[in-house]
Amino acid sequence: MDFETLQTQQRLLVRQRVRPMVNQYEVHTEAADGSEGELVAFAQQKRMAFKEQVTIYTDDTKQHALFGFKARKRLDLASAYDVTDPQGRPIGVFRKDFKASLIASTWHLEQPGLGVTTGSERNKTVAILRRVWDFIPYVEILPFAWPYHFDFTADGQETFSVDKRFGLRDRYVIDIKDPRLDRRLVIAQAVALDALQHR
Repeated sequence: MDFETLQTQQRLLVRQRVRPMVNQYEVHTEAADGSEGELVAFAQQKRMAFKEQVTIYTDDTKQHALFGFKARKRLDLASAYDVTDPQGRPIGVFRKDFKASLIASTWHLEQPGLGVTTGSERNKTVAILRRVWDFIPYVEILPFAWPYHFDFTADGQETFSVDKRFGLRDRYVIDIKDPRLDRRLVIAQAVALDALQHR
């Protein structure tokens, strides 16, 4: 899918693949019946990396990179992540607000010319329950994913949202309301919400 067509998409579906050593994510358009449509991006992240870097490709053959994001610092809970195209040109930046995230995960997203968009978990009760759940011994072996919902806003207006569905596997729905947002930046942030959430 070319960039201009990608920019017209108002809803994208993200599904995590289960793999032992890497996190992989498929990003699809939504078909008319609500199911997964065309594959528009494929992301892969190595686990336990000292400096986070994720490359997003056109598909799972990983022959053509679309864009990627990389942490500015090693093992920094509040590090910024630069999103760039394959030639290294900047698309935008996002970072986790570590202090605000002690209660509900909060992220700040910046796109040149649009200023700062801030996203946080919609339901604070679910945010707290997720934190308690993470402290239960051996909970990671259970095939269960807590749902959560992030609303991103700028100047009091919702720009996009990411909803994690309740179920055994990680699945997300991205709804984009601001047509000016670069879809590549939105996809990068959505993948980071899963891949980097526990950082």
